[in-house]
Amino acid sequence: MDELPIRSGDDVVRVRQQVRVVTAASELARNALVHGGGGTARIEEVTSGQGRRGIRVGFTDEGPGIADLDLALTDGWSSGDGLGLGLSGARRLVDEFELTSKPGHGTTVVVVKWSR
Repeated sequence: MDELPIRSGDDVVRVRQQVRVVTAASELARNALVHGGGGTARIEEVTSGQGRRGIRVGFTDEGPGIADLDLALTDGWSSGDGLGLGLSGARRLVDEFELTSKPGHGTTVVVVKWSR
C-alpha cells in the first residue's frame, strides 16, 4: 500500500494521478475477466529517457478477442458490466494506451501513466 502525503497542491495532483491508474486498471482487469474469461496483469515501474518515473500495466487474456476495435474504443460505449468507462474511458485516464486484439485469439492492453 502506498501512502502519499497531502501538504500542497502538487500532492493533490499526485493523489489524483494514482487514482487514475487504479480506476483504469480496475476497468481493464474486469474486462479481462468478464470478456476474456480471465487472464494476467503485469505491473512494472518504468523510467523514461528524460528520467520521469511511471507505472506500466499490461493485461492479457485468451478470450474471443474484440471484433470491432473502433466500436470498442468509441466514447460512451460500454458492455455495461464494468465501471461504465469502457476502453475509451480507461484510455483517457492514462498517458499511453496500446490495444491489440484479434478475434479468436484474445486481447492485450498496455497502459502507462507517468508521474507529474
